[in-house]
Amino acid sequence: MSTPTKTVKTSVRPARALALLAIIILGLIGTALVQGVDSVRLGLDLRGGTSVTLQPRASNDSNKITSAAIDQAVTIIRQRVNSLGVAESEVTAQGSGTNRQIVISVPGDSGRRVVDLVGQTAELRFRQVLAESAALGGSGTDTATPSTGIAADLNARFAALDCSNPANRQGTGADSPSETIVACSRTGTSKYILAPAEVLGQQISKASAGLDQQGSASWFVSLTFNGEGTSAFGALTSRVTSLASPQNQVAIVLDGLVVSAPVINEAIPSGNAQITGSFTQVEAEDLANVLKYGALPLAFDRGEVQQVSPTLGSDQLNAGLIAGALGLGLVVIFSLLYYRALGLVTVGSLAVATLLVYLLFLVLGETIGFTLTLAGIAGAIVAIGVTADSFIVYFERVRDEAREGRSLRTAVETGWARARKTIIVADMISLLSAVLLYIFAVGGVRGFAFTLGLTTVVDLIVVFLFTKPLLSLVIKAKFFSSGHPLSGFSAKSIGLKNSGSQSSSSTVEA
Repeated sequence: MSTPTKTVKTSVRPARALALLAIIILGLIGTALVQGVDSVRLGLDLRGGTSVTLQPRASNDSNKITSAAIDQAVTIIRQRVNSLGVAESEVTAQGSGTNRQIVISVPGDSGRRVVDLVGQTAELRFRQVLAESAALGGSGTDTATPSTGIAADLNARFAALDCSNPANRQGTGADSPSETIVACSRTGTSKYILAPAEVLGQQISKASAGLDQQGSASWFVSLTFNGEGTSAFGALTSRVTSLASPQNQVAIVLDGLVVSAPVINEAIPSGNAQITGSFTQVEAEDLANVLKYGALPLAFDRGEVQQVSPTLGSDQLNAGLIAGALGLGLVVIFSLLYYRALGLVTVGSLAVATLLVYLLFLVLGETIGFTLTLAGIAGAIVAIGVTADSFIVYFERVRDEAREGRSLRTAVETGWARARKTIIVADMISLLSAVLLYIFAVGGVRGFAFTLGLTTVVDLIVVFLFTKPLLSLVIKAKFFSSGHPLSGFSAKSIGLKNSGSQSSSSTVEA
């Protein structure tokens, strides 16, 4: 008979761990219900989306179409897209030389909004107002007063500008900062003659959207200038405060359109400013996003926005899902054949892991815009092996402890104390690989990395809060503790030479 050993107390009570897991699951279910989501968001390759081609157009002599400018534009556009969440959008440059184009593909039905956001040049300029008219123009009767010293040709352009024409409200961003220009408001209700720009968008260090809680409850964009911008904005606002209307106004011009032209009553030396203009929440947040990452180096002519079909047919998608189901089924069959009834713990753990992953896909799709692509599905399938490996490490360690003469209850605890270190190290390596891959990769590879990292975290949760506590509970049942041939803890399964030593080691508790 083997020498009895004292039972090692578990660090976490099984019932408490299972209760915590139940709270997590119920919390995710409740969050999904509050969000009103009932299906996982699918990526461009699985459900199609929106695609648009941007044709570069040099806005002035200093912004020529070059490969470097195209690459910079791709980087900025990709940053704008990523600021909206993990959307698995594709931003690529196609063609060669000066004929290169930028193609943006966005999954789902919200693609048009994203295309509108990323296609903005976002050339922000602050200009003094020299003349303003509420007339829609085109009649030739709207001219600036002679006191402003406006040149005759500029006055003629001002008079002829018809802001009711949608073509004059496109916001091309082709205005030169060093020139006096005529421009429409973005609503088309006013038009302006504007002095050369004195503060530029590149002098902004921060931008964020906010809601006016005390005034009209309207949305605005708050700006913070860098040192150079703070000095320039302070000098501009200080100079215009003593002038007569409308020259005491500073126009905020985005892509050649006047967003707002507030009257400046006092100098603003703090380096902070606000852009107002009857924004909705989405418009304010989008504007803040495009300003965060700077203006595009080129202006773009937008091609036709098209709805694209999934790049994978339904047959290929179904084949991939069938392959994943078969892989999961083989893991289940192996567990039941090799571990007998103990394999049911593996099956239960995989079921809980699947439920957690599905709920996280639902919640993250709504909170950060996560979309599931084929690459993401591949990451989830790989995670099945990672999860099964954790169970095998633990179960084999328990068997090792039993072979050394410990009772099964003791083996479950001592085996866990040793196995969890291996499980944590293995999962941390997998998680670190996923994080690095996500940081340095682009496109679909990031979807694979994100899903792999997420499912690795789920594996740790399941092993600690379900697999280990459940095994601590079921081992108390006589079916397991007595070493039944179908339990997975029989003498033959553990590798003991005779059933007598199994019986002794299984039933003696000190």
